[in-house]
Amino acid sequence: MQTKFKYKLAENTIDKSEINKLSKWILKSKKFTLGDQTKKFQKKFSTFIGIKNSILVNSGSSANLLIAQSLLESGYLKNKLIIAPALSWSTTVSPFLQLGYEVKLCDCSFENLGLDISHLEYLCNKFRPSVIILVHVLGHSNNMKEIMRLCKKYKIYLVEDTCEALGSKYNSGNLGTFGLASSFSFYYGHHISTIEGGMACSNDKNFSKIMTSVRSHGWLRDFNNSEKKKIMKKNNISEFQSKFSFFYSGFNIRSTELNAFLGISQIKKIKKITKIRNRNFNIYKKELSDFFLVRCKTKILSSFGYATLIKNRDKVYKHFLKKKIECRPVISGNIAQQLFWKKNNKKTNLPNADIIHKYGIYLPNHANQTVEDTKYICKEFKKVAQIKLV
Repeated sequence: MQTKFKYKLAENTIDKSEINKLSKWILKSKKFTLGDQTKKFQKKFSTFIGIKNSILVNSGSSANLLIAQSLLESGYLKNKLIIAPALSWSTTVSPFLQLGYEVKLCDCSFENLGLDISHLEYLCNKFRPSVIILVHVLGHSNNMKEIMRLCKKYKIYLVEDTCEALGSKYNSGNLGTFGLASSFSFYYGHHISTIEGGMACSNDKNFSKIMTSVRSHGWLRDFNNSEKKKIMKKNNISEFQSKFSFFYSGFNIRSTELNAFLGISQIKKIKKITKIRNRNFNIYKKELSDFFLVRCKTKILSSFGYATLIKNRDKVYKHFLKKKIECRPVISGNIAQQLFWKKNNKKTNLPNADIIHKYGIYLPNHANQTVEDTKYICKEFKKVAQIKLV
């Protein structure tokens, strides 16, 4: 029987008033596929994070897939080789593998759980990749100054998987605004929720155009009129045929107007949610300082969870089950130790990610978690946990 947790890793951010508003909107609306609500949500999201273009899709995973395919269609790449973080999620890496990229895994840093800069530079120098994709793990910023330096030095495009970091800032900029493209997730339990949903973002006008088309089958109808007419003329495509002409190899990974309607109201909550998550994180940091895995100083931290390293992870897990406290590995641990990776790849030396894979555990943090909840979790954690030093 599945445990009913009292202290959950995540809780819903959609409240009853939003459900009531959505219900009323559904009753009076006639179109539920991509339309005005989607465009409005995209525009408001772009304004919030400070980026020019946002493309709504059905998940954060699909956002990564969209970026990977759009890179192939863009003509920007010098090769099909990318560097990805060893400490990441399956669908950070899988879309690139599925589309025929060669993926090199980069070890993680104990400073911020992001890309280890010395290992990253070694990989950049040796393999000369076209793309680096990073993950801002649990809301903590990567060392963006050094990563941007390497991207410039080796002429590499940067993609940010920001699915765990909506609302976090590096210096004056929101995470997700530094690279060619970024992905966000609006799945249940993430910073905001549209039930299912995600966003792919970019400041590059041409790349955004490609992503918009690839999102919807790769068709021509999403092009602006002048560009569409040029393509039609060059390829002898009639007006009649144009709406069903496909310029790119695309997908159908659109979200719906229902998800977008929820997203518009959820954006209003991000700042408040960030403050609560940051407050809870600071309580953890004060109470469990010796167990804290991350030492970086993200300017504004929209914490996704509190990462620790402990010797007796299974014992803590069993104790938490009794106390109805949910916990989990740090993301999914080392990707190189996941079965899908090991099927087709040789063993890779990733010592930091291996340690996190074996000893990493993170504790709950969400917008409905109170000060008392957080202190109780700390108290029960300290009863059992044994520090793993690195």
